[in-house]
Amino acid sequence: MTERLSDATLAALEPGIARPAYDRGSLRHGIVHLGVGAFHRAHQAVYTEAVLNSGDTGWGIVGVSLRSPDTRDALTPQDGLYTVAVRDATGESLQVVGAITSLLVAPESPAAVLDALTAPDTRIVSLTVTEKGYCHKPATGELDEANADIVHDLAAPATPKSAIGYLVEAIARRRAAGLAPFTVLSCDNLPSNGETVRRVVTRFAEMRDPDLAAYIGGAVTFPSTMVDRIVPATTDADRQTVADALGLVDAWPIATEPFSQWVVEDRFASGRPAWEDAGVTFVDDVEPFELMKLRLLNGSHSTLAYLGYLAGHETVHATMMAPGFDALVRGLMEEEAIPTLPPIAGFDMRAYGGELRDRFRNPALKHRTWQIAMDGSQKIPQRLLNTIRACRASGLGHERLSLGVAAWMRYVTGTDEEGRPIDVRDPMAERIKAGLAGKSSADEVAKALFGLGIFGDDLPADSGFVDSLTAQLKRLMGEGAARVAAGFG
Repeated sequence: MTERLSDATLAALEPGIARPAYDRGSLRHGIVHLGVGAFHRAHQAVYTEAVLNSGDTGWGIVGVSLRSPDTRDALTPQDGLYTVAVRDATGESLQVVGAITSLLVAPESPAAVLDALTAPDTRIVSLTVTEKGYCHKPATGELDEANADIVHDLAAPATPKSAIGYLVEAIARRRAAGLAPFTVLSCDNLPSNGETVRRVVTRFAEMRDPDLAAYIGGAVTFPSTMVDRIVPATTDADRQTVADALGLVDAWPIATEPFSQWVVEDRFASGRPAWEDAGVTFVDDVEPFELMKLRLLNGSHSTLAYLGYLAGHETVHATMMAPGFDALVRGLMEEEAIPTLPPIAGFDMRAYGGELRDRFRNPALKHRTWQIAMDGSQKIPQRLLNTIRACRASGLGHERLSLGVAAWMRYVTGTDEEGRPIDVRDPMAERIKAGLAGKSSADEVAKALFGLGIFGDDLPADSGFVDSLTAQLKRLMGEGAARVAAGFG
């Protein structure tokens, strides 16, 4: 099989496979998306595809990769088309998505990206650039003014490297040209993600031009969002399975779960798609939903990733099937995280937690623990440490949450329980490695990691937290992750 998925071969698809119901040639590009990775293609692009299929063709997507050309190289020969395979224990359904019609690689042509951002039709700039892409300090949410990309972008605004640099330069150009402002729509797992990106964008603009910062404050909107869908990395086996079903080659399909959720604050500067018709929930305040997801789903996911990896489990499904892990996650949710959350009218959080555990057990999703474990220094402040802070403020226990953080500490030592090296992928990996050099005991490892700024100033000064965390790290080092987890069952 050599024929490739493309506009020219859509008609050759096997019957029963969903495909674009609109004329792709008639699309106008209303959205530019920074960070066009797997999650965006399985989530926001799928919601937008539903809007396009309804007949509103003003919301085509220009996808921008800020680092790697891989997505562009895979999808451009396919005219931007790709397949979403939705899988669970009962089987799979396939949809070919056409919402992304243009793909750019920022380092190759900053000018082309800025042209897309300043096009009159562009009304929304959305982002999935991961926590580290905001060039902020995770413990405080403030712009990291010493970040190398930020320093570069201040000195060379016409050739940015960071998402923040691109946003501010594009806003400045639109303002100078008399064009309407776009909405900046963060879709990353950050607390108050809209407020976070507003804060770093405004601070960066202040460093360039205080008048520009004032304009941003009055004209540009930054809605907060909550996004939820589990999207494992695509494998060669996924490509083969999808090709067999399509009768065509798709170089970069997406495998995902049936569940999908998107909650958005309804604050858009220049209009938006009717995403509510595709299942998006628009609200005045997304924070209760965001906190619920960060503390229940993301906090549990990270805990499962570090403990599961250390215990020798490749996937989340395998981890959940091992002794004690399901009980551990249930206790983390129900006894530690849920009591810290504000109630949401008409929403049963314990039922939501049960649904999450069912999703984690989905055997059709091969979501690797190593993949989830990436970038832990950026993730654990939001996913675990803030929940621990809330527990301590309310006098609640946090044994399981502390275990999740301790598992991260054990993971970043760089050697697993069998003495094999761990490929630690983290923006602070070199600092972590240097800080841990010559350290072997739990007390030494914890103390070194406390000094990296990840934990803020408060937690390292809190003897109760330090003692709890160090005790959990000692258990992991002495007993191993599998035995510690089994103790919760």
